Amino acid sequence: MTERIEVMIVDDHPVFREGLRNVLDTHEDLHIVGEADDGEKAIERAEELKPDVVLMDINLPSLNGLQATRRLKARCSDVRVIMLTAYDDEEQIYHAIRSGASSYHAKDVNPERLVDVIRHVSQGKYVVDDEVLDEDEIGEWLLEEFRRFGVGDMEADSLSPLSPREMEILGLVVHGMSNKEIAYHLGISHQTVKNHMTAILSKLGVADRTQATVYALRHGWVPLHPKEEIEPDVPYRKYRRSKKD
Repeated sequence: MTERIEVMIVDDHPVFREGLRNVLDTHEDLHIVGEADDGEKAIERAEELKPDVVLMDINLPSLNGLQATRRLKARCSDVRVIMLTAYDDEEQIYHAIRSGASSYHAKDVNPERLVDVIRHVSQGKYVVDDEVLDEDEIGEWLLEEFRRFGVGDMEADSLSPLSPREMEILGLVVHGMSNKEIAYHLGISHQTVKNHMTAILSKLGVADRTQATVYALRHGWVPLHPKEEIEPDVPYRKYRRSKKD
């Protein structure tokens, strides 16, 4: 027997919610457990129902879909979110994934395609531009998109546990520096940087530099050190991320 995927629908238009329900109800492995029509209710209902997947409209009353997703993921990390919107935009996809969504689609997505995405996402995968990605791959994708669009303004839902120096180092990691390059830039020893990185990974409860960076980006508290600000002090053009460091 196929394991059921429990789905919650969040949209402020009842007709659209009904249409989604009618589509999903035709699939035996999908079960609608609840609905909500604004961001605040979405968080409350998801905490109560613990669905596997939430279909989240991006334009909602009270809290928009990005805000609701960030707060929901902070409270229920196992709940997967698929963002739905009236329009498709590359930068919006980046902000959606960074907020904690596992996928992002325009509302006119083919119904069968949406069902496939729900199934992938329920298994812990990410779906971006029709590509199915795992945790490592979405981390690399986020870093690439960060370099295109930057951090931008993002509501921080939790305070960073890192010290100012650790935040500074993590910001430089985001911009592609190895431990040795960070040591040169900050005028500290390579071992000191390694010690800071160990502390950063421990405080964030992550396994490596990529996971730490993705975590920081999603919480919106990575400090900005634009490339042009680094270049006067360090020959940044010579920098390449070292796989050995």
